[in-house]
Amino acid sequence: MNSQPWAPQRGFPSQVEGVSTAHAPLSPARAQGPPRSGPRGTFRWLVAGPGGRGREPAACPPIPPSRVPRGRRVQRRPTVGRLCTAGAGGPSETPAGGRPGRASRSRLQMLAMPPVPPAPFRPPLWWLSRGLRRPRLLCTQSALYGAPAPRRNREAKQKRLREKRAALEAGLTEQTESPAEPPKAWRPKEVVEYGIPTASWEKKDVSAPLPPAYSPRYVEAAWYPWWVREGFFKPEYQERLPQATGETFSMCIPPPNVTGSLHIGHALTVAVQDALVRWHRMRGDRVLWVPGSDHAGIATQAVVEKQLWRERGVRRHELGREDFLREVWRWKEAFLGVAHKVTAPAILPGVCTPRPHTDGREAGCMVCGCGSLRCELYREAVTDLVSTFQVESRPLQGRTELRLPGCLTSVSFGLLVSVAFPVDGEPDAEVVVGTTRPETLPGDVAVAVHPDDSRYTHLHGRQLRHPLTGQLLPLITDTAVQPQMGTGAVKVTPGHSPVDAEMGVRHGLSPLSVIAEDGTMTSLCGDWLQGLHRFVAREKIVCALRERGLFRGLQEHPMVLPICSRSGDVVEYLLKSQWFVRCQEMGDRAAKAVESGALELWPSFHQKSWQRWFAHIGDWCVSRQLWWGHQIPAYLVVGECVEGDEECWVVGQSEAEARERAAEQTGRPGAELTLERDPDVLDTWFSSALFPFSALGWPQQTADLARFYPLSLMETGSDLLMFWVGRMVMLGTQLTGQLPFSKVLLHSMVRDRQGRKMSKSLGNVLDPRDIINGVELQVLQAKLRDGNLDPGELAIAAAAQKKDFPHGIPECGTDALRFSLCSHGILGGDLHLCVSEVLSFRHFCNKIWNALRFILSALGDSFVPLPTEELSPSSPMDAWILSRLALTAQECERGFLTRELSHVTHALYHFWLHSLCDVYLEAVKPELSRAPCPPGPPQVLFSCADVGLRLLAPLMPFLAEELWQRLPPRLDGSPAPSICVAPYPSACSLEPWRQPELERCFSRVQEAVQVLRALRATYQLTKARPQVLLQSTNPGEQRLFQPFLEPLGTLSHCGAVGLLPPDAAAPSGWAQAPLGDTIQIYMELQGLVDPQSQLPRLAARRQKLQKQFDSLLARPSSEGVVARQQKLASLRLELSKLDQAACHLQQLLDGAPGVREL
Repeated sequence: MNSQPWAPQRGFPSQVEGVSTAHAPLSPARAQGPPRSGPRGTFRWLVAGPGGRGREPAACPPIPPSRVPRGRRVQRRPTVGRLCTAGAGGPSETPAGGRPGRASRSRLQMLAMPPVPPAPFRPPLWWLSRGLRRPRLLCTQSALYGAPAPRRNREAKQKRLREKRAALEAGLTEQTESPAEPPKAWRPKEVVEYGIPTASWEKKDVSAPLPPAYSPRYVEAAWYPWWVREGFFKPEYQERLPQATGETFSMCIPPPNVTGSLHIGHALTVAVQDALVRWHRMRGDRVLWVPGSDHAGIATQAVVEKQLWRERGVRRHELGREDFLREVWRWKEAFLGVAHKVTAPAILPGVCTPRPHTDGREAGCMVCGCGSLRCELYREAVTDLVSTFQVESRPLQGRTELRLPGCLTSVSFGLLVSVAFPVDGEPDAEVVVGTTRPETLPGDVAVAVHPDDSRYTHLHGRQLRHPLTGQLLPLITDTAVQPQMGTGAVKVTPGHSPVDAEMGVRHGLSPLSVIAEDGTMTSLCGDWLQGLHRFVAREKIVCALRERGLFRGLQEHPMVLPICSRSGDVVEYLLKSQWFVRCQEMGDRAAKAVESGALELWPSFHQKSWQRWFAHIGDWCVSRQLWWGHQIPAYLVVGECVEGDEECWVVGQSEAEARERAAEQTGRPGAELTLERDPDVLDTWFSSALFPFSALGWPQQTADLARFYPLSLMETGSDLLMFWVGRMVMLGTQLTGQLPFSKVLLHSMVRDRQGRKMSKSLGNVLDPRDIINGVELQVLQAKLRDGNLDPGELAIAAAAQKKDFPHGIPECGTDALRFSLCSHGILGGDLHLCVSEVLSFRHFCNKIWNALRFILSALGDSFVPLPTEELSPSSPMDAWILSRLALTAQECERGFLTRELSHVTHALYHFWLHSLCDVYLEAVKPELSRAPCPPGPPQVLFSCADVGLRLLAPLMPFLAEELWQRLPPRLDGSPAPSICVAPYPSACSLEPWRQPELERCFSRVQEAVQVLRALRATYQLTKARPQVLLQSTNPGEQRLFQPFLEPLGTLSHCGAVGLLPPDAAAPSGWAQAPLGDTIQIYMELQGLVDPQSQLPRLAARRQKLQKQFDSLLARPSSEGVVARQQKLASLRLELSKLDQAACHLQQLLDGAPGVREL
């Protein structure tokens, strides 16, 4: 054991290095949107794409000033319909269950019937399939329902069919198991922008009328700067709220890269965290949400190096470390400032003021033993620079040509070169070795075989001649060699292979480093190779082997190629001295914390991975051969040794402090010592592990550290459980003496709609800003070209991107994206995101927008809301919607407490769309139109809007603020200045509104509405309002319907609704449908339908369904037995309904009544 924790040692564990990152691809293209500022009250029309790039149209229709409210600027831009595969709910396709954007079944598949043995199905009314009494009516259907389709439409359809047939014959149509639905064409859509000049300290002007439709640009404008200026996000402000609880909730954001490169995973993390933070703030908790940014050592250094090479033609080594770091800081300040300006209002809408972050020197010194807390570190020679987390393993099936940074031509991989090593003293004997990396041959120090391989038993202990240098190499035996692979003999290159490095340690072999950090060959290779690029040297070495007669063949060979995810270059293994942290003791504490329950991982199934990882934890390499990052505070005392020949290292927060310690350790005056600081920087994960406490002022004992540490919750992606969460726990307990947090919430991985991982090479990586603001296809393609993909991958990614987004990505807005991300069960399986789903939630925002426009118009200018405790429902419908609102508040509270945000989104979606908009607003319209208007419904409408928006605010902050600010203030108490600090509705405060029995009764009314709407659709009663009678054998059920007869008629678009006595005869000529086993519903048909026109339509519909039924019967029964039986049962039920409708129409036709109204 080394007495100096930072003293160097020699050893050979394995890690990875990436080289040659100073290539110069193009910089990312940036699209500038149209100017958003202008004089107060000015407007203009623009024709813009999804990214907001506008141009004046050739012919612009003038906008009458009276039609455009003050402070809004309107522009016309395209929008798009559904963009994902068939089954994803579009704007008007909301699947059952209240969640849009999911795969929805057809109407015929929604009834789950008991399995029925398949049998030939014959219609009971044979004349429906064989012809009608008056066949002449069949040819008059088009005349009854409108003129025939225009000829140009038919010709266009025929043209499309011909093109599709030609494509199929040419083999151009891609055959897939579930073909994607073609995306809808773009169509112009008005986009309204907020045009009133508003300073950052001013509140947004909400005196103008609401625009006719929801526009994210209009809604999201001006709110964020005002929130920040008013200090709503500061814990000190929240302490003064009337609903303050005195409790503290603190959390930090997983820092995104300083490069500003965002993906949808960042948006998911921030959406979940911001929703939780806003909910706690509205509850009255003292909330601190600390943002940050990862310095992204490898990525940032690569970006700046590319920029320097592109703009000035220099490399970092030519500049020197200090000048290069100044360039990085200059780039960071400029780029991060722009990125935060663009990103913060959308991605970080509720974040607090950033706290300073330590530079890592204090932590580096403390973990080295310079304080009362210490953990053991040591220095060792390994083959590593880049963390394995930053290495992508690319499988190759055979020969593959790749374009790499720094290489003018493509490089071949997936080839096995066979090389002969002559046996010393036997001219005709040789050992043939296969290698996929012939450029490492100059670094070979031995050839290894398995000790039990009989082919080489006679050569044990012999020496071989190196094929390039002629030097003698030992033939060693090692059980790690796999004799069944290739020739059973492998070359040993400890300096450039982790496996060979371990083998070299076992056999005492000295490693040779023949490839430098810049990817060129070193002087150990000889003058003929020195300075050449490693892949140029590869070709030269193969040629030399051919000339010497030692080349034994070339064949394709499957392999896995390590690629640096940052630079795109092939990873090269180099032998470097690294700093390590011994983690066994810290890992044991982390494992025990979860086992004892002191640290809670949620979902709990991650506990098994946690225990397994810490049970086999190794030492942690914390040094990286970079210039950008937290430089390790270790200094080499030049010319001094300790404990024999080991180098003398000291640590200190400054060179002066290190010099004092060096003087104490060596016994010499500090002024006589020469110190050289280690050029390496700390691993990014080491720096990030300090974030929870260093951002609060550690190592100083600040007030923030005392109030907000440990954090209340750590929320991040499940893929960072070990890389970040585990290391935060280790360093937090080691350096502060306590866990950095007690609860960890891990969300799932985000994948595309096909379930694939987001990858640049697949072209499916989504920048959340593109979804929020919209982006044109040309901009998406330009981003791909500016990346580091090779030409083959670029072509595949561009084609996939063009297929998924042929018209670009439509503008969806921040609120829709946040709501969509939170609507998934993030604690279960992977999250499959589709842009069309986000777009459907934008339509949901528009639904809320229109609902508030209706409510505000119904309230009027003189409306005065009553205090909540004085609100009393005046009708059963009022009581029902208030009960639904109280239930929604209860579900939201439960979802936030359990951190199941999908429960919250489902409850809110169901209330706003299905309870308020679809039911109550429609049912209350007749009452609001009466003169005078009863006072009850307006008060209920106001309560629904006020409470509903406050429930929605944590998930849709911009939309909720825009609409809530326009509601008239309550008279009870001082109103909150913003909805983000207004009290969140609690379940207990709304409990008096709950009436579960009333909701159960009204659910039967809603079932009756569905039956009546189905009857109207069957008989195509578009304008007629037929009378309805309900008959029940149970008198209690009739009393159930009595209070809701008027809403029942209104919601089902029928006329008067009455109750038929249980013993009364069924009315003649009325359509009949059952509701359960005890209720019959009768709808008037006499004089409202024309049987002669309806019967042919029903016959055509029945014939179509019969074909579907027969086709389904003909399929093999082994394909989805349960689903097949359900489809058969649904088709049988639908056919039965059509037969019943045809029977009613035939009875009417026999009676020959006159048609009263169509």
